[in-house]
Amino acid sequence: MPNQEFRGRIGRTYDESEPWWPRETHAADDAPNVLMVVLDDVGFGQLGCYGGLIDTPNIDRLADDGLRYNNFHTTALCSPTRSCLLTGRNHHSNGMAGITEISTGFPGYNGHIPHENGFLSEILVEEGFNTYAMGKWHLAPAESTSAAGPYDAWPLGRGFERYYGFLGGDTDQYTPTLVHDNHQVEPPTTPEEGYHLTEDLARRTIEFISDAKQVDPDKPFFTYFAPGACHAPHQVPEVWADKYAGEFDMGWDEARERILARQKELGIVPDNTDLSPQNPDVERWDSLSADERRLYARMMEVFAGFLEHTDAQIGTVLDFLDEIDELANTLVVLVSDNGASAEGGPSGSVNENRFFNNVPESLEENLDAMADLGGPKYFNHYPWGWTWAGDTPFQRWKRETHRGGTSDPLIVSWPEGIESRGEIRSQFVHAIDVMPTILDVLGIDAPDEVKGYAQSPIEGTSFAYTLEEPDAPERHTTQYFEMFAYRAIYHDGWRAVNPWRLGDEITATDLSATTIEESGWELYDLRADFSEAHDVAAENPEKVLELAQMWWTEAGKYDVLPLDGRGVQRFAEPRPQPGKERERYVYYPGGQHIPENAAVRVFNRNHSITADIRVPVGGAEGVLLAHGARSGGYSLYVKDNHLRYVHNYVGVEEYEIVADDPVPEGDISVRMELEVTGEPDIENGRGVPATVRLYYDDDQVGGGDLPTTIPITMGLTAGLSCGRDAVNAVSDDYRDRLPFEFTGDIERVVVDVSGESFVHEASELDQIMARE
Repeated sequence: MPNQEFRGRIGRTYDESEPWWPRETHAADDAPNVLMVVLDDVGFGQLGCYGGLIDTPNIDRLADDGLRYNNFHTTALCSPTRSCLLTGRNHHSNGMAGITEISTGFPGYNGHIPHENGFLSEILVEEGFNTYAMGKWHLAPAESTSAAGPYDAWPLGRGFERYYGFLGGDTDQYTPTLVHDNHQVEPPTTPEEGYHLTEDLARRTIEFISDAKQVDPDKPFFTYFAPGACHAPHQVPEVWADKYAGEFDMGWDEARERILARQKELGIVPDNTDLSPQNPDVERWDSLSADERRLYARMMEVFAGFLEHTDAQIGTVLDFLDEIDELANTLVVLVSDNGASAEGGPSGSVNENRFFNNVPESLEENLDAMADLGGPKYFNHYPWGWTWAGDTPFQRWKRETHRGGTSDPLIVSWPEGIESRGEIRSQFVHAIDVMPTILDVLGIDAPDEVKGYAQSPIEGTSFAYTLEEPDAPERHTTQYFEMFAYRAIYHDGWRAVNPWRLGDEITATDLSATTIEESGWELYDLRADFSEAHDVAAENPEKVLELAQMWWTEAGKYDVLPLDGRGVQRFAEPRPQPGKERERYVYYPGGQHIPENAAVRVFNRNHSITADIRVPVGGAEGVLLAHGARSGGYSLYVKDNHLRYVHNYVGVEEYEIVADDPVPEGDISVRMELEVTGEPDIENGRGVPATVRLYYDDDQVGGGDLPTTIPITMGLTAGLSCGRDAVNAVSDDYRDRLPFEFTGDIERVVVDVSGESFVHEASELDQIMARE
């Protein structure tokens, strides 16, 4: 325990002295372990035990041994919800109105979770628990996720003793950008050797737990297991997807009906629940062509395999805990962070970097990709018709505050601590209630101070009272919702929703409505209408205005203002960046790769890459500088003793320029110069055409023309690395030799960007939003 005064006696010699040891902190003798499992983009109607059409036997096992909640709510977005789960405070109170990549300079929106809002991990580590975080983090300001830090918002800065995962919003499942504690690491094996991130995370979880249990078996743990599944990319070994061949040929319209029927049979929804109305953004399945139905069904098969594969890895962890006799005394809380994701758009996607760069995907090209969907070649996401079905019986989806975006699975299991088995609870519960519930169950009071920071009040309400009392009156009776000015409020069984399209302008006139006709609010009586299928605002105008006013009151309490429904403008607003923009970027070999948001921007501008190298006798080969990934980027490298530059145009085409002469031995500067020769056509997905020249010292040794270049972005999972291709091979020319590390010596690589910086804000916003 900290700050303990020495209570022994110190004399002139040991014989005259009395030793004393500071009192160590120990958890209570009967304290359970805590395992929090956070799924990503999994809708209310996708798990098997919630009526879904996907097999999830291990999650179902948790439900059979514990409780399912059918009235659990999130914020409608990943990072905001995760901040609520770990702090017990509302997302605006955490500065997490959205993801940190779109932060603005207001308290509820700045992307910095205050240290006054202590994490559950920070509390439990001081109560004698081991604390581990695995998988997706996405709770640190975007500008602090490079090697330059600061590290105080990384997992080890917020109370976790060990961490293994990825700091951003998503990553490639086969070639992830991994962080171990506070430094980057490479995946332990390759996709060809069978690597998959979720499996790796399960193994690491077992490793962390067993490392401590074999030394101190009585010490409990808090493990935060957040695999990043089932966020895009939907990637899983083929055998898992093939299990579902033909299972979704009926389409999303019929799937919704089947899911609702199963939900009623399981008692997850009341018998009088109606399907919410037809989503105006979703085409009827029977209106699609045969090829579209074939492709979209396969995309759903891949997602289903991905979710069942994730369930299997959860089962691996549960089985391990059972083997070491810890499962019965482990409090398991399993949730999803928001509703199913519609980020695949109406037609789905096999390469989101084409979308981010305005390069259209064609049905024919995507049909050609069908056989490889789920593998390392593609970054695929299903069409939003399946999103809608995944949120059955609700309307809408992730990002929006109708129940399709905010109502999610919650399962609580603790065999030694909860007598009830396989039951359903219907009290209103919100993500902010999870942390105080865990403290309540553990018998731990929220501290007044954490790490010297006076603590703010916990804003959630413990739902521990529901564990053994199925009919207990709910205690969390009022809760606001807000996401990109899309608003809602719950109060005593009523729910009012005010839809707002991202990017629509908000004016004072819009917000000063005094009548139901002006307000835009919808109203649902959840006591009679579980699914928000019937808007009763017109019949209850006074209730609408009452709840609308209540929303403003709650918004004032929790830093929700100012409302900000802007799209491009919000993204373009200045915010802290990792290092000042400059004309000359110097990179060194080895060490950590540079995240995309901290790397040099070369789009649509003149630039050069100069590498000062030493080539040993007999020659050298390997990457000098690589920026991007399989889905787009550029690489300067040496192969077959010749300097080469490859520009990978969003995974569609690779343009290669090769030097005419071999690279001389000894000390030499090799250089690539790119000169813009025309204008970009951003709206049609084409960057500038350019001429490329290659040099050894000052002698030109090759050149060629690029018909087009990447217009906007390298992609979400891209990065820059010097001396090797550390992320995901930019070029097919050396993909089988990753990381293709340079075998000579590199002193430095300098990227000079003399042209004017180019940013296409609308498309950049699309890219950032997909990281949710």
